[in-house]
Amino acid sequence: MFSESTLNKFNQTETPFYFYNLPLLRETLGACRDASSKYGFHVHYAMKANFNTRVLDTIQSYGFGADCVSGNEVKAAAEHGFGADKIVFAGVGKSDKEINQALDLGIFCFNVESVQEMIVINDLAGAKGKKAAVAIRINPNVDAHTHHYITTGLEENKFGINIWQLEDVAFTLRQCPNLELKGIHFHIGSQITEMEAFKSLCVRVNEMAEWFEEHGFAIKVLNVGGGLGVDYYNPDTNSIADFESYFKVFNDFLTVKPGQEVHFELGRALVAQSATLIAKVLYVKNGLKKNFLILDAGMTELIRPMLYQAYHKIENISKKQDGHAIKYDVVGPICESTDCFQKDVELPESNRGDLIAVHTAGAYGEVMASHYNLRELVQSVYAE
Repeated sequence: MFSESTLNKFNQTETPFYFYNLPLLRETLGACRDASSKYGFHVHYAMKANFNTRVLDTIQSYGFGADCVSGNEVKAAAEHGFGADKIVFAGVGKSDKEINQALDLGIFCFNVESVQEMIVINDLAGAKGKKAAVAIRINPNVDAHTHHYITTGLEENKFGINIWQLEDVAFTLRQCPNLELKGIHFHIGSQITEMEAFKSLCVRVNEMAEWFEEHGFAIKVLNVGGGLGVDYYNPDTNSIADFESYFKVFNDFLTVKPGQEVHFELGRALVAQSATLIAKVLYVKNGLKKNFLILDAGMTELIRPMLYQAYHKIENISKKQDGHAIKYDVVGPICESTDCFQKDVELPESNRGDLIAVHTAGAYGEVMASHYNLRELVQSVYAE
């Protein structure tokens, strides 16, 4: 995967660091733009996946909007050139300060997650003499068949408004003169690889759009969220998500009436394969039953394996894959037993100073880094 010149650069750079493959990021963005534009779909980038400055500038240059889940994400989107008319603000716990900031910017839409939030936004908008555009996030109770930590569309999840609350939503909308209903919003989870889940979502979106129209509300925007997964097991041979199949599902199964727009909020699928965590072997510990590779990167640099039991392909890029392999538990230096990237990884016999690549780390990697154990924040290196 890495050229000789790149490996030489790695050997001269202090580890750990994130290596960003900007050409691959641009290729991925182009594939998404091409696949979505043929249907006239609107794509917002889910900024929580990665808000590295170079990444944001690159994504913005392709004309995507921004999906934000905090006031600082809204601010960062505006600072990186995402037009206010393309910024949506989601999140189950928006503070008054964050709402006021977004109102001042004049963002495209708030994705509202509770009846109480509708009332708060109405009052804050009224105090400014403004009208806030909102989309009602509905919990469709659709199983995304993904890890339970990243499932968001079931009734037991904290996100969205349940279907049995829609009468209260309709009543509240009529009592809130400072709200403009823009549309309805859904998001069923993350790292979804089964297209059947998106077909089920389309059926529910169609039902909900019909419900609102029958109750006298015009729906302009159908926001179906994101969730498209990537291939963590074969990052070299399958580096770009299947955008063609993904968008085709919505074109085939979503009922879109004249004047309506379909919006998406994609994060992982756009950025996950564009970055690799590069670490160095500090120590090798050989035991009777276990061999350990202790790296200079750990859960402070990439917490997904520890938090979600997530798989990332791990390679020793200092050694040739010659067929002779040893099983190692690949662990970090953090003072926690859970600081383990993966157990029983088959790697060439490894030594102190070898470079280890943890692939598909562009989504929920650098953005979740921490100072725990008073660690320095991980740095970034770029391929142009």
